[in-house]
Amino acid sequence: MSAVLQPQFVLRPMLSTDLEAIVLIEESSYDFPWSYGIFRDCLQVGYSCWVYEVNHRVIAYGVMSQGAGEAHILTLVVREDYRGQGIGRLLLSHLLTLAGQCEVDTVLLEVRPSNHVAISLYQSMGFNEVGVRLNYYPALRGRENAMIMALALIK
Repeated sequence: MSAVLQPQFVLRPMLSTDLEAIVLIEESSYDFPWSYGIFRDCLQVGYSCWVYEVNHRVIAYGVMSQGAGEAHILTLVVREDYRGQGIGRLLLSHLLTLAGQCEVDTVLLEVRPSNHVAISLYQSMGFNEVGVRLNYYPALRGRENAMIMALALIK
């Protein structure tokens, strides 16, 4: 009888050696992806950068900046073939825990109004719409607004 290998899931800090895999996910997820240099810069300035991997392959990542009592979730992406399995929720929950440990009062993020799946996740985690950034995102035809969402962390 042979043993069945269980997948190995790991949530860990992002490393510079992860960036090539991250950029591949980014490019397959967005028409206007972040560049390798943007992710490298996020690591270099000390943003909270995390990856979720299965069997040593990056399948999701998130980047959050913190300062002046606020945290800003800059990106949170799950590879397409792993979406809908709760990985985004797990990663978001981890970022919110880290924000709370840093005495952050409010967590902010922007999301495309057309990204109904992400909006549903954020609302289920307690985020509320607090504003709009006009013409924030590049789009195939012009620009798209961003919905600003916020979560007040309870002390």
